[in-house]
Amino acid sequence: QVQLVESGGGLVQPGGSLRLSCTASGSIFSRGTMAWYRQAPGKQRESVAVISSYGVTNYAESVKGRFTISGDNAKNTVYLQMSSLKPEDTAIYYCNYYTNPVSWGQGTQVTVSS
Repeated sequence: QVQLVESGGGLVQPGGSLRLSCTASGSIFSRGTMAWYRQAPGKQRESVAVISSYGVTNYAESVKGRFTISGDNAKNTVYLQMSSLKPEDTAIYYCNYYTNPVSWGQGTQVTVSS
């Protein structure tokens, strides 16, 4: 089964930027559309961005215009470029296949705080 590893999180001030990476053990789009999710303390996991193998993207309203999802087939990696970060973006961020998920990874913590 494909394994996914997230990285790139950290502590950033409001208004700052981070780029998250999701690297697959095999072809990144082998199971179809990829998505980034996040889970804040006490809240359900939610999807924030998706990208198809054709490069079609979609975003949650809360991140539209601030986050950009992209993929690199050669590196088996999907990225999430996050800018204009807000405290409410604080969460653990995960990646997974949108309609054909595999086991969840450990995620990467993003904390937006001054």
